[in-house]
Order: sequence, then C-alpha cells, then structure tokens
Amino acid sequence: MKNNWQTKKLGEVCDKASSNVSQNQLANENRTYPIYGASGFIKNVSFYHQDKDYVSIVKDGAGIGRLTLQPAYSSVIGTLQYLKPRENLNIRFFYYFLSSIDFLKYKNGSTIPHIYFKDYAIEPILVPSLFEQKRLVSIIDKVFEGIDKAKENAEKNLQNASELFESYLQNVFAKPGKGWDEKKLGEMCIVERGSSPRPIDKYLTNEQDGVNWIKIGDTKGIDRYLYKTKEKITKEGAKKSRFVKEDDFILTNSMSFGRPYIMKITGYIHDGWFVLRLNKNIENNYFYYLLISPYLQRQFSLLASGAIVKNISGDLVKKAIIPYPPLSEQKTIVAKLDALSAETKKLEAIYNQKLANLDELRKSVLKKAFSGNL
Repeated sequence: MKNNWQTKKLGEVCDKASSNVSQNQLANENRTYPIYGASGFIKNVSFYHQDKDYVSIVKDGAGIGRLTLQPAYSSVIGTLQYLKPRENLNIRFFYYFLSSIDFLKYKNGSTIPHIYFKDYAIEPILVPSLFEQKRLVSIIDKVFEGIDKAKENAEKNLQNASELFESYLQNVFAKPGKGWDEKKLGEMCIVERGSSPRPIDKYLTNEQDGVNWIKIGDTKGIDRYLYKTKEKITKEGAKKSRFVKEDDFILTNSMSFGRPYIMKITGYIHDGWFVLRLNKNIENNYFYYLLISPYLQRQFSLLASGAIVKNISGDLVKKAIIPYPPLSEQKTIVAKLDALSAETKKLEAIYNQKLANLDELRKSVLKKAFSGNL
C-alpha cells in the first residue's frame, strides 16, 4: 500500500438511500427521467430521486449484489438501493471498488435472498488522493475496454459455434434425401405422460428399496443421457407414477418444453415429462438429434399452448412430422453429427475458458488497483 492512502470503512465514505417505488406503480408513467430495476432500464417517468451520478445495487431477490453505475436525474425501484460516494471520492473509482467486493458473503434469507448495507458497510477501502483515483480509473477503463472487446469476440465465436451445429441439424432434417419417409411422431413411437403421486413428500424415501424419481433438476448440466437421480420414491408412490426403462426417451412438456433425454437407468416420471418409446424403424441417437433439431423444436413451439407457461399435450406431440431414412443411413447421419457435436463442444470449451480467464483478469486488475499496486 502506498503511504498516502487512507484506510476507511465503506460506510465512512458513502451514503445509502432506499427507494419505495414498486414497478406496478409505474403503469401510467411515461415522461422524461429513467428508472431502473434489477434487469436494467424499465421506462421513463415523471420524477427522479437522484440529481448526481450514483451506484445502484440489487438488495433483494435474484441478482443481489449486482452493481450498475447510474446517471444523474434517475431513480431505481425498491428492490435496489442507492450508494452515493461522499466528497473526495471519484464516482468511477467508487464503482470499481464496489465491483471488487463479493457481496454474496453477506447474503441473508433463502426464499427471497437479501443483503443489508449495515453488514457490508464494514468492508475496508483504501482511499488515495483524487488525482491518484483518476489515474487508476483511467488505467482500469483502458484495460476493461480491452477485456470487454475480447469478451465480445469470444461470446460471438461461442454463438457462431452453436449456430453452425444447429444450422447443420436443420439442413439434415429439413431437406430429406431420396428414399426418406415421413410420418407423424405418434406413428413412430408410444407417447405417454408422467404422473405424480401427491403429496410427493409423503412418498420420498432414503430406504434401499426406493426407486428412482426423475425430476427436471436431475438433467441440469447433462447432455443426452440420464444416469442418476437425486431422489427416490417408495414402491407405493411408484404405483401412482409412470415407469420408464433404459433407452426410453423422456421429454419435458412444460416451461423448457421439448427437451429430450435418453434413459440409462430405470425410474419413474412426474407429469412434467412425457416418455417416448420408439419402434424399430428409428435409431435412438438419430431420434435424439431429430428431437433437438430446430426442425422439430419449431414444430413443438407452434404446437405448444399457454400464454404464460408454455406447455404441450401428448396429442399435440404426436402430430409432429418425423422425417427418416433407412436405418443404415440414420447411422451414417448419427456418425457425422456425433463428430460435429464433439468438435463444437471442444470449441465451446475453449471459448468458455477464455471468458472465465477474462473474468479472472478483471478481478486481478481490481485487486491490484485497490491494494495500491497498479
């Protein structure tokens, strides 16, 4: 630390202010001054709460600790809070310092998480002269500009890799070759909806004779195959549910509807799933690629109903059109798609690692800046 830096607590160098504005009060507002929420700009309104630049912080709900440098003559809604630096503290220096804090360590509550100023106000801050603050801000601005450009390129490359694979999938199924046939999905497989024993808590068990209870959360982070579940239900509960066996397909039917997985275990599914059991004319992995393709996903989207929560019925799923070639050609297509998928995942891993490295670089720059080593 440099000799002329002063050690303070965050609460000694800034003031906080709260908002009592709720978003539902803004329905008839449409004027001049911007108001912001946790996700950013909401709309222009007829009032403002702050006449100088400030930092907003999400204090309640999803995204707690998220910071934004906001302009003068604006406001935030009640799930956010104002943080305003006192004299002799540059606003951008203040914002960058706040960005170096891990606010999640101050999290309270589980259902609706929140953070309190009184808790994180104890964070130590090293305060140099205004001249030094401006010098550091100039350096950080320049470095972060380069990081942001690098992130933009990596994110674009990541998107391009994913779009290339999706484009290939679309072309495979949207332009069937010679000798291909088409049938409705319901003609090619059995489609049955899952069922939930209720109340489910009554049937959950940790006993050895419990059977696998398959939830949407079990598929988080997995690609194609489902190998395990977090929970089990009793055999009595299983009687009120739907059995699925190894190599069956399960398909989400609400929220993120139309997402398929291939079972590698036996178990039971609730009514948020369909089970699809193929006939012998379709190879499993060919059918998987067909299900995730834009060609079939668009059909599911058009067939789905529900304004708030999209969902799709078994009868509608059965109406989707399935293009398929002879089995030998299906296997050739799968081999090509497997190879392209593996290459795409390699590229995605590279770009995701680049993004992670850039985030770490950002943290490293802030750490050096606020320890007096930049």
